[in-house]
Amino acid sequence: MSTRKLSELAKTIRSKNAGVNKITFDIIFRDRDTYEAVRRSRALTRGSMAELYGIGQERISDFVEYDPGLAIKFTIYRLRPSGSAGDGDIFGAQQYAPLLDLPVTL
Repeated sequence: MSTRKLSELAKTIRSKNAGVNKITFDIIFRDRDTYEAVRRSRALTRGSMAELYGIGQERISDFVEYDPGLAIKFTIYRLRPSGSAGDGDIFGAQQYAPLLDLPVTL
């Protein structure tokens, strides 16, 4: 077994607005073998994402392993609407950073 950072395994790791009240995250892989290995590792689950982001699982509206796109996607409810007072990331595009160093044991 070896442990690697998610950023070493994924082709794309991104976040963006999903409407005014949600941010969606996409982790996309280059090939099926890597995608399947990461899925089997259980490093990316609804529970692990809640823990990584320090939120309750009820704030995760969707969690999908999308086989045709070799992607794992999840969406969280924002604490405040995009662009409102106190919103530090109006586009939701900077929220993926904690995923980069996520350890994945293969």
